[in-house]
Amino acid sequence: MKLSKFVFAALTGIAISAASVSSVYAHDDKYFDSIKSPNGGQTRMAGVYHFELVLAQDSKTAKENPVTVYVTDHGNKGIATKGATATLTLVQGAKKTTVELVPEGENRLVGKATYASTANLKGALTVTMAGKPAEQARFTPFAIVKKSSAKPANKEAEHAHEHKH
Repeated sequence: MKLSKFVFAALTGIAISAASVSSVYAHDDKYFDSIKSPNGGQTRMAGVYHFELVLAQDSKTAKENPVTVYVTDHGNKGIATKGATATLTLVQGAKKTTVELVPEGENRLVGKATYASTANLKGALTVTMAGKPAEQARFTPFAIVKKSSAKPANKEAEHAHEHKH
């Protein structure tokens, strides 16, 4: 009976340790909103990818504007988008627009969509990298995000370090 209690305790300890380690590798939206994104967009994590959505920030009325998604790994290294497919659905009030994004350059997906740069603009991104399952991320690019007052000296370096395996 003592052996079964020992095994149970050991397995419980391993499970707790695994949960603690996995939380280091996953960031929530609040974390991404507290750091500056490399291209001035909003970053979200889905699976092993970071997706940074960059939209026009000065379009006061709904018109055709560029859409760019940068794809990186957890160390902020670009991931090739060749062969990837993607769609972005933008929702602004009662209006909904879906745009197909195509690979461009090393790690970008691009397209054009009709939208205005307002705080109620939201987006749902679906990306299928070549030979991989689809990943999804949700964005609120123009929502005002409260910045964290406690910032490490170098959050980007801390972030990259956390993801080394």
